[in-house]
Amino acid sequence: QVQLVESGGGSVQPGGSLSLSCSASGFTLDTYAVAWFRQVSGKEREWVACSTGMDTNTDYSPSLKGRFAISRDNSKNTVFLRMSNLQPADTGTYYCAAGGGCYGDYGHLYTHWGQGTQVVVSS
Repeated sequence: QVQLVESGGGSVQPGGSLSLSCSASGFTLDTYAVAWFRQVSGKEREWVACSTGMDTNTDYSPSLKGRFAISRDNSKNTVFLRMSNLQPADTGTYYCAAGGGCYGDYGHLYTHWGQGTQVVVSS
């Protein structure tokens, strides 16, 4: 079966950091572009970042660039999202998605999705 599984979510105080992982099974993730999305309370799903495969081929939501960083470990079939200086507004469910390219907010163009991992930022 083709599957994506997110992990690494949890609770953190404002200003803290978390690193999320997106691990693939049933296919080789390094042949796909991988994006991170999130859904925070009361808002629609939001595109966060995308990697096209090469370390330098990354795109970020303008509002999050500088705090979030996407990276890959091809040997582990895993993509990461490093989040820093987290704030309560970052609280929500974070998803990874794989597809043939980076499509920004056009989530329907990604062919595979994980179930999400929860991030809570509070004092």
